[in-house]
Amino acid sequence: MNKNMLVTGSSQGIGLSIAKYFANNFNVYITGRYKNKLEKLCTENNFAGFIDIDLSDDNAAEMLYKRLNKNIDILINNAGVYQYSPIEKMTHKEIINSVMLNTIAPFELMKHAVPCMKEQKWGRIINIGSISGVMGEANASLYSMTKASLTGLTKATALELALDNITVNIINPGWVDTDLINNENLERDFTKEEIIETIPQRRYVLPEEIAKACEYLISDGARTVTGQCINICAGLSLGF
Repeated sequence: MNKNMLVTGSSQGIGLSIAKYFANNFNVYITGRYKNKLEKLCTENNFAGFIDIDLSDDNAAEMLYKRLNKNIDILINNAGVYQYSPIEKMTHKEIINSVMLNTIAPFELMKHAVPCMKEQKWGRIINIGSISGVMGEANASLYSMTKASLTGLTKATALELALDNITVNIINPGWVDTDLINNENLERDFTKEEIIETIPQRRYVLPEEIAKACEYLISDGARTVTGQCINICAGLSLGF
């Protein structure tokens, strides 16, 4: 219970499920953009605290740690943005926003968490990627690109931190039963029923299943598991 866990993008969806799952085992700190919503979540759940921040802003990671003023033992980089659009229609603003939130923010959050982890010779970092970063997804090239970058970051830092008893892994979810599948642009091309027909198990992944995978990666039983890409996708990565 003495370990501090930071779960980014935890006001809804996968992040909130992860935060709730660990609330009674660790000091869980959540993040999001809307203070009132985060306050309500902290009241309703046994969270240790929150930071209301937009991680796509410049120097957001540094500001987050200054406001948190806590050492983080377990970092779960979950915050991200999904853009569904043909490549030629992507705006420069959308490109920068996605790169900042999906790639730069996780990098900088790790950068600030690692010194304390090294000092105490223990740390767990889990990046939440996407099966789109493994296989590619038509009309989601920006999302695929930024999520694929997390794999390189995960593998390189796992090697870099191996002797410090710090593990770094990435979980790549497929279609998860969250608000993401209600994306308006996506719904113009596919219904939920059409999406599920592309999944070998014909089911969506539950957010709680992502949380349980995190539980294993944090555990002592997984202390030799590092630099690994774990696809939780109901078989989607295998093809049709």
